[in-house]
Amino acid sequence: MIQTIADSSQYPFEWIDVTDPDDEELKQIREKHGLHESSIKDWLQPDHLPKYEDVGSYVFIIFRIHSDKVGTEADTVAELTNKLAIFMTKEFVITMHKKEWGAPEVILEQQVDQHSCEDTIQLVNEIIKSCIATYEAPSLKLTKDIEFYEENMFLKTRKASLLKGLYYLRRRVEVTRRILMLSHEIVDKMDVPGHSNTYTRDTRDLYVKLHNIYDTLFENMNHLVMVYFSISSQRTNEIVRVLTVFSVFFMPLTFIVGIYGMNFDFMPELRLKWGYPGVMILMGAITFGIYVWFKRRGWL
Repeated sequence: MIQTIADSSQYPFEWIDVTDPDDEELKQIREKHGLHESSIKDWLQPDHLPKYEDVGSYVFIIFRIHSDKVGTEADTVAELTNKLAIFMTKEFVITMHKKEWGAPEVILEQQVDQHSCEDTIQLVNEIIKSCIATYEAPSLKLTKDIEFYEENMFLKTRKASLLKGLYYLRRRVEVTRRILMLSHEIVDKMDVPGHSNTYTRDTRDLYVKLHNIYDTLFENMNHLVMVYFSISSQRTNEIVRVLTVFSVFFMPLTFIVGIYGMNFDFMPELRLKWGYPGVMILMGAITFGIYVWFKRRGWL
């Protein structure tokens, strides 16, 4: 679907928004506006990463918008984000995307109609700012998810699904952080000398803020995974320690039982009247002695 958001008869530029075009619509747009075939091929790739390219007659930008709804096991670029292609000249801006995108009407009402966009560069800056802003809400959600896993890890009994959830959470943070890192060049190109103003600096500030947030989330996730394995190792050591204590108690008792379990005919203690009670008392004394020793050493 091809929609004209801003017409050149009313505004200093023309803004055309294209949603999930078919082959005929793509051909029409490419021929009418002189778009290079390689740019269209890049847009058609579902998992293409952010890029900024000066084709000559126009500037071609691919930006990734964070998806509104993300599954709990989503961990790829295509699953976490939607692709937006921007074609920019001095006369027009074309935005192309596969899924519905509600930002054009908001930008038109709040920025273009308020005369905050005097040329296409400022318009594209607002579009990119709107795209970057989509990463803010997911960062808050990721922060809450990390806090949830921290609480379950330290305060509650760990479940088998905890490690799986940590994996997918770390993957979401890592992929989103990588997309933001690759978007750095686009933000830089919007805030170059000659075009830098309050609006482009706002975009840069928002980008830097979210970049730092996702860097922190990534560090927290790595730390959380390390803590998970440390706790697992600690609890394993605790189990081994308890089993070792039990084995130390039973080791001398097993030795005594083994001695008197041998089938020799001439063992001297076999005919003693008080042999059995004596051995039982000896075993009890050994057990008590080991307990006292462990207690004094602080092992119990």
